[in-house]
Amino acid sequence: MKRFANRTVLITGGTSGMGLATARRLLDEGAYVVITGRDESRLERAAGHLDAGPRLLTVRADAANLADLDALMRRIETWRGSLDVVFANAGTGVFKPSAELTEADFDHSVDVNFKGVYFTVQKALPLLKEGSAVVLNASWTLYRGLPIASVYSATKAAVHNLARTLGSELAPRGIRVNSISPGYIDTEMYRGANDDPEADDRNAAQVPLGTIGHAAEVAAAVAFLASDDASYITGQDLVIDGGLVGSFPNR
Repeated sequence: MKRFANRTVLITGGTSGMGLATARRLLDEGAYVVITGRDESRLERAAGHLDAGPRLLTVRADAANLADLDALMRRIETWRGSLDVVFANAGTGVFKPSAELTEADFDHSVDVNFKGVYFTVQKALPLLKEGSAVVLNASWTLYRGLPIASVYSATKAAVHNLARTLGSELAPRGIRVNSISPGYIDTEMYRGANDDPEADDRNAAQVPLGTIGHAAEVAAAVAFLASDDASYITGQDLVIDGGLVGSFPNR
């Protein structure tokens, strides 16, 4: 399938995990892809893994830094002139009991997870074509409380609310805005928050399908929402969690 042939896609936080998997998926479907990250060496490594030649542009940018976002959009405009898809994926996780969270933890989480997403979309608006698509990365914690994720969950709730409000605001331009809410997905962030060797078994036991998800499964969902196959879907959240928030395991 070449649903994204000659289309230009921006993926923030594209050096690993769900961002990298989505870049690979959309490149395979014919897209020109821009990935961002804060570390130049990680960008170079990601480019090597993707091996997409002239259809890939890597840009060092911090999603929470507005000057970086302005420079990013100038690079995209010079490279391709416009955008068809934005996947605002860059995020961070600080997982502690609320009594232990510091002001620095709070500010960093809000800066990356909400401010970064908000201004990524805002700065991309002049480049987004009529009929384009925006996908925001939220979280299953919208639906089920996680004791060590008070600020993380709040920022992700804000992200999904943004999908609903922007879905309404941008509809006259034919721009669709949706969010995804991944469950337990095997990524670097997941591994960093779960250093207990038994964490996988405990987490998988909560999932009706019985497994931890893979980044490629999230990428497939992003590709659907970003494609014309989802042309009548906006302001929605697609949960990709193996049944975690909606069902009890049958075992």
